[in-house]
Amino acid sequence: MAKMHLLLVTTCLWALSCALLLHASSDGFLRVNLNKKRLDKEDLTAAKLAQQGNRLLKTGSSDSDPVPLVDYLNTQYYGVIGLGSPPQNFTVIFDTGSSNLWVPSAKCYFSIACYLHSRYNSKKSSSYKADGETCKITYGSGAISGFFSKDNVLVGDLVVKNQKFIEATRETSVTFIIGKFDGILGLGYPEISVGKAPPIWQSMQEQELLADDVFSFWLNRDPDASSGGELVFGGMDPKHYKGDHTYVPVSRKGYWQFNMGDLLIDGHSTGFCAKGCAAIVDSGTSLLAGPTAIVAQVNHAIGAEGIISTECKEVVSEYGEMILNLLIAQTDPQKVCSQVGLCMFDGKRSVSNGIESVVDKENLGSDAMCSVCEMAVVWIENQLRENKTKELILNYANQLCERLPSPNGESTVSCHQISKMPNLAFTIANKTFILTPEQYIVKLEQGGQTVCISGFMAFDIPPPRGPLWILGDVFMGAYHTVFDFGKDRIGFAKSA
Repeated sequence: MAKMHLLLVTTCLWALSCALLLHASSDGFLRVNLNKKRLDKEDLTAAKLAQQGNRLLKTGSSDSDPVPLVDYLNTQYYGVIGLGSPPQNFTVIFDTGSSNLWVPSAKCYFSIACYLHSRYNSKKSSSYKADGETCKITYGSGAISGFFSKDNVLVGDLVVKNQKFIEATRETSVTFIIGKFDGILGLGYPEISVGKAPPIWQSMQEQELLADDVFSFWLNRDPDASSGGELVFGGMDPKHYKGDHTYVPVSRKGYWQFNMGDLLIDGHSTGFCAKGCAAIVDSGTSLLAGPTAIVAQVNHAIGAEGIISTECKEVVSEYGEMILNLLIAQTDPQKVCSQVGLCMFDGKRSVSNGIESVVDKENLGSDAMCSVCEMAVVWIENQLRENKTKELILNYANQLCERLPSPNGESTVSCHQISKMPNLAFTIANKTFILTPEQYIVKLEQGGQTVCISGFMAFDIPPPRGPLWILGDVFMGAYHTVFDFGKDRIGFAKSA
């Protein structure tokens, strides 16, 4: 899924005696121990390779409407599963943003990535069942293709029988070469599954292998801890969270999508999602991705370096005062940009497809000027609510033009200023979920030195599917997350 996905995957220095053990415990839960690696600059470079476009899962259904999500595939959390009888071990990313299980096939002859990773050999498995249907999954940075097979999947002591999965015979992305994982185990809904293959949790449910129809993630964000976290099937470990979970219903099956509210900076509204935005919880994304209009405000608040947009400054300089006066006159904010002549308007709705990214266009034209205007309206309207003066409002909008997110994705910040940065908060189910600077700033290693980047990236999806947030590992590390497929809901509680 979308995913502007950085593929920051990790080195796994494991043998059969490795600490990546999956096990069923005495409390009835199936636990998957997760491992991780501290990020470095090389990881970020690999991530950029995966960021050339949006990942779009091909569901194979003519009536499907998949959402492109930012394609990082950059989780640093991974675990081990076994395929076949006897089990052949594979390191996989547990990705709630996709729904298929795939691993490299022994029949992959022409892709370098396959030779650098473990490959599934059906001839060595007594429980293998042929399927043969061909398939392809397209990512922004490349694709994998192959064919379906069926075999037993070992997850700890639990055996999922006759699981339909993909034997990848071609991996066309450099990110799959660089990545130290073998494959991906998707945990999304079957609606986005290629070939209508059931996600593994659905197979567990149908085979009555779980005590409860849920799985839960605890991600350990302590870089010095030996454990990377834990994925629990069939329940949730009380040692992993504090207090009660706040649950929200899944608003649209496919991805784990729900409706959220505003993003607050030190308790103040950023405006753009005040009336609601869609959000997706994605364990396959490291950072937080959201609308450019909000990320620019976050960058400004935390002192993140962005790019200076001359087009943005031009709109504020020439049209800022006019926009301000129209808003003061109670003009519908959605009609302001058409009235100043920067957007077309048909009398009912804006012809613009919503706020597009204005930082990744080589030739900025009228569409980009319209998008910039729409962002300026959000910024100015927000400052009017704060009863700021005209001079301060226009100066603020001009400053935000210098904080637009970098087209390369990362926005650097001063590591020495982290303690002075504001708290940020997502509004979910009318409750605020706070992220402290220590939680939303990501530290990378570069040449033996620590580099700090903002955990926020710009990602714009137009209506009606957007605006959209992707809550990746930065959020899931702060909040223990329950994926309840029995009741189609998602729960959040503070991580312990």
